[in-house]
Amino acid sequence: MTLPPAAILTDIEGTTTPIAFVHQVLFPYARARMADFVGSGDALLADVPEPRLQTLLGWMDRDAKITALKAIQGKIWAQGYASGALKSELYPDVGPALRRWSKAGLRLYVYSSGSVDAQKQLFGFSQDGDFTPLFQGFFDTRVGPKRDAASYAAISRGANISPGEFLFLSDVEAELDAALQSGLRTCQLVRPKDETRASTRHETAETFAEVAQKFQLPRA
Repeated sequence: MTLPPAAILTDIEGTTTPIAFVHQVLFPYARARMADFVGSGDALLADVPEPRLQTLLGWMDRDAKITALKAIQGKIWAQGYASGALKSELYPDVGPALRRWSKAGLRLYVYSSGSVDAQKQLFGFSQDGDFTPLFQGFFDTRVGPKRDAASYAAISRGANISPGEFLFLSDVEAELDAALQSGLRTCQLVRPKDETRASTRHETAETFAEVAQKFQLPRA
């Protein structure tokens, strides 16, 4: 009999959070304030080639997973969350599942292309409350690209958890492929709202409640 996973590693966009929130709320918010940020002379701009504003906007147009861009976006969003202008959106099944899993002793981690700061803001300023105390760790592209198997091996080492004890949740098949290659268990979140195309190589679920059912995790 296969034992349930001891730890959950979750993606954000398309997994815990609707893609529309990221692309229609967060990205436009950052874009509208990017010129002011460039004018601020913030130290984060040191890693952005001149002309900085055009470079940053170009990266945003391509949805480039560049660490400098993600750090800058995170800083802009932090101001929005702090002012109350932004409130993050989680799928309604996510919060209850995270609370149950944490209470049952599962170790919870996040791995997203967004910066660690942005991840903490999203889970800290959600419409359902602050979930950051439930997580043992947050990982971003500084650990490596999300489609690179070595990134998941590095996360396992950093968390001091064997790969086979991890269950990785993501909507992106290529990320799941990389995690599986490193020995993690995998499940694709196929959210109807996001029109995710179901994988034929990984277990799939529409909600965290279905994940719990399929992997013998605590349920309400």
